[in-house]
Amino acid sequence: MDKQELGAFLRSRRERLRPEDVGLPAGPRRRTPGLRREEVAVLAHISTEYYVRLEQGRAPRPSADVLAGIAGALRLTGPESTHLHLLAGTAPNRSGLHSRQVRPSIAELLHRIPATAGFVISAAFDVLAWNDLAAALMEDFGARTPDDRNLARNAFLSGVPDGEALYGISDAAEFRQSVVMELRTASARYPDDPSIRTLVDELRSGNDEFARLWERNDVQPPSMLTKTFTHPIVGRLTLDCDVLHLADRDQHLVLYTAPVGSSAAESLAFLGALGADGIAAR
Repeated sequence: MDKQELGAFLRSRRERLRPEDVGLPAGPRRRTPGLRREEVAVLAHISTEYYVRLEQGRAPRPSADVLAGIAGALRLTGPESTHLHLLAGTAPNRSGLHSRQVRPSIAELLHRIPATAGFVISAAFDVLAWNDLAAALMEDFGARTPDDRNLARNAFLSGVPDGEALYGISDAAEFRQSVVMELRTASARYPDDPSIRTLVDELRSGNDEFARLWERNDVQPPSMLTKTFTHPIVGRLTLDCDVLHLADRDQHLVLYTAPVGSSAAESLAFLGALGADGIAAR
């Protein structure tokens, strides 16, 4: 049970709610944002003293029933409720380290799917495997060291010039928000993984935006159904984005495709023919 993180998460979820969100009258002017602690306690059917101690990091581990009551009172979404249980130690944590070994069948699949830029990322946003079209669309990952293939580090610490976005993506701000949310969830799943802890510490100390987003305690990233790139050779192309969770190793398979006959499909085909080496030579 991570008492301090649990308390911070509860406070952040309480402060985002308004009385009318939970069917309570707004009442007189409030000195602080959100619901009062006693209001959450009433809605969750627990004592105010116990809830206050939870937010202060002084309470013993709550039961699953208590957490369910709090989740309902705070109107938590499914991912937020799961995160709450992880922090409280009532949901099964993954032990040890997050996996960086890609299943051989998935690695082989990447090179069999036609007209698709695909890659696999770990729970910590390390790019673990990729195909030639992904390298042509984004960058030649094989030319980088493993540490330099981390998308979280590249998004926040890569030194991309102001006004530009990593890989020229149009939703750079949304992507960075998603990275923070996913890393927060990963840090709860792997509390003893030094690589995740070191990465988060590096990003918090090295980038003010990451630190600000981290303090928000958000854990539900938005769905990304399309992704628009501005490529240095083929220009702007909007691709369908499908992200498949590989549950056995807690990894994600990311696939970029384009509708048949579209200009984006023609651009992908051109990049595939050119290859990462051909792009680098230009």
